[in-house]
Amino acid sequence: MSVQRQLTNERMSQVVVHNGTVYLAGQVGDDMSAGIEQQTRETLTNIERLLDLAGTDKTRLLSVTIYLKDIDADFAGMNAVWDKWLPKGVAPARATVEAKLCEPEILVELSVVAALP
Repeated sequence: MSVQRQLTNERMSQVVVHNGTVYLAGQVGDDMSAGIEQQTRETLTNIERLLDLAGTDKTRLLSVTIYLKDIDADFAGMNAVWDKWLPKGVAPARATVEAKLCEPEILVELSVVAALP
């Protein structure tokens, strides 16, 4: 089976498709000065754009790993945005962990696996 890579640079691909499965690189928001809710909204918007590019959408999410800079401070705010974004009945397998992220301004990063239709 072929492996398709999109938005690739020397270090990573933003989208990898193999055997009917879409893998997204860790996604973050655009405005690193924003709070957790805005960073989460922007991150989810970026995820939707990449899923669309790959030929799928958020209703086909299989697994999501959420990395938070400060789980105590940001878990509730991130979940408030997540809960509004995700349609009922399509919740993926999910893990949320606290992590030291690559830039100190990043509050949330998501890694996503989804199925193609």
